[in-house]
Amino acid sequence: GIVGVFGYGGGVIGRYCDQPEQFPGVAHFHTMRVNQPGGKFYKAEYLKQLCDLWDFRGSGITNMHGSTGDIIFLGTTTPQLEEIFYEMTHKFNQDLGGSGSNLRTPADCVGQARCEFACYDTQDLCYDLTMEYQDELHRPAFPYKFKFKFDGCPNCCVASIARSDLSFIGTWRDDIKIDQEAVAAYIGGEIPPNAGAHSGRDWGAFDIQKEVIDNCPTECMWMEDGKLMIDNKECNRCMHCINVMPRALHIGDDRGVSILAGAKAPILDGAQMGSLIVPFIKAEPPYTEIKEKVIEPIWDWWMEEGKNRERLGELMKRQGLQKMLDVLGFDADPRMVQEPRHNPYIFWKEEEVPGGFKRDINEFRKYHQR
Repeated sequence: GIVGVFGYGGGVIGRYCDQPEQFPGVAHFHTMRVNQPGGKFYKAEYLKQLCDLWDFRGSGITNMHGSTGDIIFLGTTTPQLEEIFYEMTHKFNQDLGGSGSNLRTPADCVGQARCEFACYDTQDLCYDLTMEYQDELHRPAFPYKFKFKFDGCPNCCVASIARSDLSFIGTWRDDIKIDQEAVAAYIGGEIPPNAGAHSGRDWGAFDIQKEVIDNCPTECMWMEDGKLMIDNKECNRCMHCINVMPRALHIGDDRGVSILAGAKAPILDGAQMGSLIVPFIKAEPPYTEIKEKVIEPIWDWWMEEGKNRERLGELMKRQGLQKMLDVLGFDADPRMVQEPRHNPYIFWKEEEVPGGFKRDINEFRKYHQR
């Protein structure tokens, strides 16, 4: 970058005015990114210290938070950068976030600290990867930016599926837990749906058929003899039914994460959502499998093959999901298909074809007659 702090390639975004003679007050207006705490938990005292520091050494304007998650300090001059960095690291025990072509500051939802739907400890995984990949966070070496985001469940409260190169979304492999008595209480009007979120006006009696069953995207739910039934093998974990009836339905016990790759806003190409690459993996410390089998092979491929300013999702689009699966050594899975018949061309490798490519065509036709 144009400006920075000693030893770091990221964290400071240089901003200069085009007409400093006319606007001397904003001749320099550098922005600093500060690594936010997990789940965005603060003490008032800490926030006051940040504001006092920025009032003293910067413009006093902050952004809580940037779309990456960082605390953003807007507007200071070049001589103040090292001073601010020294105070942040020595007095507040606080580091800068990522900026530039590097790993951006990992961001997570509140997770198990406050949410009963969280399927893994988002704050622990976020903190672990932040500490593990400090070099990638502060010394830009990637083709472009790379974001991790951690959602505790498919409600996706940090929108990881829409805006992170590697999205960790909590999920479960076993059945949704059903409390049939609570289902009956919802139907009978004893418990308000959506945890009372729609209580501002009278919407009429709760209709489980209309509000839950008919809204199931895979049509895997039905009522039978006054009981709610779920065909769990068809369930795609959209969370709608659990959100409407949280007292009656609950996430399963065999929990982990689904990992999606390639989401981004428009840069070289249009906006795209994440593509599923790992349907289910356990998220348990020290997270070695996630680091060694998913993150690092993806980075090796992207740094080797990615063009300048090409996000991971654009490389996946250019070279194909099949190439990415080859890099990771994963088998293709039907759950990775976003829509059927999108690409009619499937290329087989010789070792994947029984008998290879040099087969006896007459022998083959005995069993495959036209």
